Amino acid sequence: MAITEDAAREALKQVVDPELFVNVVDLGLIYTIDLQEVDDKTNIKVEMTMTSPACPAGPQLVANAQKVLGALEGAGEIEVKVVMVPPWTPDRMTEDARDQLGIF
Repeated sequence: MAITEDAAREALKQVVDPELFVNVVDLGLIYTIDLQEVDDKTNIKVEMTMTSPACPAGPQLVANAQKVLGALEGAGEIEVKVVMVPPWTPDRMTEDARDQLGIF
């Protein structure tokens, strides 16, 4: 069964920034999700960013993203690439994230 972008995004919601306590999807850190069917597996390539270039949680966020995506039924190769262009800004956050952080 093929993995959908929605399923990948839902899985990534399990990855929570340990400093902000908000998931990476609602923070707006996920830029692209590319899915490629290869045989009976779905390879997943994600481009994500960090809230700052020197984010100390970066390696942990990437590892956790790889873990939750790899746990999806039918997952093949997982690649999570950190990009800094375009730079992250708070306007990428969802309303839920803004509420959690008290940003109005």
